[in-house]
Order: sequence, then C-alpha cells, then structure tokens
Amino acid sequence: MENYDTLSTTMAQLQEQGYTCDFNLCSGHIECNSLKLKLHPEDFDVDQTFRFEGMSSTDDNSILYAISSKKGIKGLLVDAYGVYAENITETMRQKLR
Repeated sequence: MENYDTLSTTMAQLQEQGYTCDFNLCSGHIECNSLKLKLHPEDFDVDQTFRFEGMSSTDDNSILYAISSKKGIKGLLVDAYGVYAENITETMRQKLR
C-alpha cells in the first residue's frame, strides 16, 4: 500500500513510477533545467496532486504535482500554496487547479 503522509515519501514513490524530472514553476510555464525544457500549459497534463500541511506552522504548506508532458516526459513540481504561492498567469493557474 502506498503511503502519502509526507512530501519526501510521496516524491520518492512517484520517482519510482518514472516521475524523474524536477520541474520549476515560472509565470507562464514550467521548466526542467536539466533537460533545458520549457512546457506551457497546453504541453502537459497534471496526473496527480497532493497537498501537505506543515505540523508546526501553516506557512509550511506545499503542493506536489505529478506531471507528464505530451512527449512522454514525467516529473514533479513542488510549490508553496497560500501566502507564499508563486505569481503565475491565469492560464497556468487553471492548469494547476
């Protein structure tokens, strides 16, 4: 049975499932620096979403996205949500909703 209690455990299990790229969130796209790859909202799908809340502080909230591109590249995107959420375009916000 899969255990999705912590961010690190969830990331490790998803990496075993092939989600190996480390995506970064930009205003209108996500990017994988190691592959020099930029994906716009129409270029990828969000396969799964996981929310994690910090035990000691509500400022420690994060969200994990398991993402696959239209070309078969799979990776993970970790982002804060709430007060520290990134400033992104509305199109990107809709895609990650």
